[in-house]
Amino acid sequence: MSTSHVSYLQEMGIQSWELVHAERLQGYQPSLSQLPTACRLVLVSDEYPTATEVAMFERVISSFHVANTETCFILLAQLTQFDLSNLEWLWFAGCEPMPTPVHKQLVSPHLRDIDGNNQQRRALWQQICSYED
Repeated sequence: MSTSHVSYLQEMGIQSWELVHAERLQGYQPSLSQLPTACRLVLVSDEYPTATEVAMFERVISSFHVANTETCFILLAQLTQFDLSNLEWLWFAGCEPMPTPVHKQLVSPHLRDIDGNNQQRRALWQQICSYED
């Protein structure tokens, strides 16, 4: 951004800004952030999970042999900023799925809506089982 544009933003009282849809700029080539090498599953949502939801999440992932240390959480708005090419699982919870290179994708309501709801738990389990070898 040129100096004149920065000055203009400062005059308006804008101290920081974030370009939300950089991919829309002509010729833009993003540098993607890397996930930790141990990460096998990313939980994607439009809100951070609560402690109760994290406990339920841990029970679910242990059922298909993914450890909590092998997971990450990404807000939906930040998903396009990460390299997902080596990821095994992607779980969209409470948000619309996006096209990604990840083959094993789970789509569910928010975690709080699954906990205690047999129909939602069954639907999630059926998705998980559909990827068994």
